Amino acid sequence: MASQDWFEKDFYKILGVPKDADEAAIKKAYRKLARQYHPDKNPGDTVAEQKFKEIGEAHSVLSDPTQREEYDAIRQMAAGGARFTAGGPGAGNGGFEDIFSAFGGGGGGQRVRFSTGGGQGFPGYAGGGGEPDINDILSQMFGGGAGGRAGARSTYRGDDYGDFGGFGGPTRGPRKGQDLEARTTLSFRDAVTGSTVTLQTAEGRTITTRIPAGVRDGQRIRLRGKGMQGDPGAEAGDLILTVTVGKHPVFGREGDNLTLDLPVSFAEATLGATVAVPTLDGEQVKVRIAPGTPSGRVLRVKGRGVHSKKHTGDLLAKVVVTVPTHLSEAAKDAVEAVAKETADVDPRAELFAKAGT
Repeated sequence: MASQDWFEKDFYKILGVPKDADEAAIKKAYRKLARQYHPDKNPGDTVAEQKFKEIGEAHSVLSDPTQREEYDAIRQMAAGGARFTAGGPGAGNGGFEDIFSAFGGGGGGQRVRFSTGGGQGFPGYAGGGGEPDINDILSQMFGGGAGGRAGARSTYRGDDYGDFGGFGGPTRGPRKGQDLEARTTLSFRDAVTGSTVTLQTAEGRTITTRIPAGVRDGQRIRLRGKGMQGDPGAEAGDLILTVTVGKHPVFGREGDNLTLDLPVSFAEATLGATVAVPTLDGEQVKVRIAPGTPSGRVLRVKGRGVHSKKHTGDLLAKVVVTVPTHLSEAAKDAVEAVAKETADVDPRAELFAKAGT
């Protein structure tokens, strides 16, 4: 909402962007400066803390199209479109004589006339004939009307542009707070099992929230009511949190299924065996390797994947047959005996058959 200090603050200069900067440029500049002046990086630095607050305020206004339009209009008026001329008591049309609408510039714009005569309780004056309250003047301008009678009483409430009585302004309720965006990084395990994280906003607020189990890398989570505060009586905005998930040295993920490569010896794959498989929760489960199991076969362990509200995945163990790099003489003789017994079997026959189709 319009504020008197908008006349004095150059939000574009604070963020270091031109006045025609688009939303992306404003966001980029804000993030860069917020990182530079963040309290965590400048502990005890009051100058950096004040700069951090100014950056947050500038971004809050310029990233909101409605507030930015009002701010630009006010700054244009402050640059030369408004003239305040004090008048004496009883002057019928004197006092604060010409305030030109910022939307029309210096000469051809909408003309708004404010009268101090008669002590009629004109909106923006304390008891009629006193000094004007710039917020009430702004409320009339942005309320959309200047055609009301001089004695009409505005019901402007300071925080919104509500019912402007005789000035014909539209009724508008308090506005919801602005949404915020943030990022966080979770370990693979925390993403699967769920975790509680603590974040700090650009305004210095600390937000603690629970990340649900099963969140995926790059997933965006909307945290209701964790954004900017709204007008009095309005809801707070939301926090849009983008999650980055780290890698795990053993486990991977396919949907709600966890995956891993399961090393199996040549003898186990050939003769069959029962082997242990690790799970993400630290336990072990046993799986049966059937005789003649080839490398690449996937064994499924039910219910050992990602537990979410809607579904529980499985653990998929892919068999990887390992080849020994060092053999004793006896082992070498045994392998040679196997090779002699299976010499008439071509393991690549099916490959070449399929390649010719």
